[in-house]
Amino acid sequence: MKRLTLIIILFSTLLVKSQTYPSYGPEIDVTITGLTFDAMEPFISPNGNTLFFNNLNSGDSTKLFYATKVNDSTFNYVDELNGTNQVTPPYLDGVADMDSSNSFYWTSTRNYGAELETLFHGKYSNGNVTNIGRVHGNFNKNIPGWLIMDHGISYNGSSLVFSNARFATNQCQGGACETEMGIAQKVNDSTFNKLPNSSVILQHINDTNYIYYAPCISSDNLELYYTRYAKGDSVTVNTTFEICVAVRNTPTTTFSVPLVLFSETIANLIEAPTLTTDKRIMYYHKKITGSHKIVMRYRENSLTINHPNQTSVNFNIYPNPANDLINTRILTDYNNINISVLSLFGELLIFQKNKTQININTLPSGTYFIRIEIDNKIEFQKFVIVK
Repeated sequence: MKRLTLIIILFSTLLVKSQTYPSYGPEIDVTITGLTFDAMEPFISPNGNTLFFNNLNSGDSTKLFYATKVNDSTFNYVDELNGTNQVTPPYLDGVADMDSSNSFYWTSTRNYGAELETLFHGKYSNGNVTNIGRVHGNFNKNIPGWLIMDHGISYNGSSLVFSNARFATNQCQGGACETEMGIAQKVNDSTFNKLPNSSVILQHINDTNYIYYAPCISSDNLELYYTRYAKGDSVTVNTTFEICVAVRNTPTTTFSVPLVLFSETIANLIEAPTLTTDKRIMYYHKKITGSHKIVMRYRENSLTINHPNQTSVNFNIYPNPANDLINTRILTDYNNINISVLSLFGELLIFQKNKTQININTLPSGTYFIRIEIDNKIEFQKFVIVK
């Protein structure tokens, strides 16, 4: 019996759907009209109209700013982001982040030592952040020297990818001594707790040979972007910084082995990718002579890595968008069929066997997945409910 179970597990592993990695076109300079200083660690708002960023991340006088969109590669500088920035040096307020309901997050070292939680939250509206407070939860290590260095909030705000980093005086010159990435789930506006399976989901990313940070999770929760470089005692002119992506086929499964998208030495340092909601554009910052600027790339196509003995289910769904009923037309021969409706975050909402029409009238408007399983073959498709 144990042998049979092992065979089934191994066979199921071979049947995992192929992983699709994105690719991007050439680098394009971004113009921020009226800006006269460094622009680092960009974040593009979910509606695509506002570009948040901080100035030079020196830790002495780092503040958050914002600019409004003219077109994909042109923004107008507006001002400091009111409500987020400290006024008494030394200070560091940076790494902007926001979900689709305008819940705003950023990192701040204010009062560090007396208080060890460095992630803050508030509500954004028209250049202002109000209702400010610290983000609590067990994803904070609360150990002197450790802090939340970077973060990436999910589109709907229910989960948070965080990067814990340890810094030490007179050690690891130019960067963190070690880092650890994780995923936390929202409890309320001021609290997130680490998922029990966080380490499994990120097992291919948490590599002790690297320092990794600046996570960005795509709006569908299927692509995770971040920056990394090889761990060493110090950052040197030969250190290579890489922007990587890891992918998965469903919003709750383990991310793949990462793919390096772009790399540069510290002379042309690249860091901190951020993605538009439609995944069409990636922005990040780059070092230039005497400063840092924001650049962009358009998504081009995808590279598919096939698994051995891959099989799939061929099916169509209609109508899409749907209102109260959705039909599945199976184009693959089958004896038994399991159909599941999942939220974008993998929650099972509907399950049925051997019926191809699904009643969805109890579900609210939004985007969902249909999961079809036929004789150990599995396929997913996305659909939209409009009420």
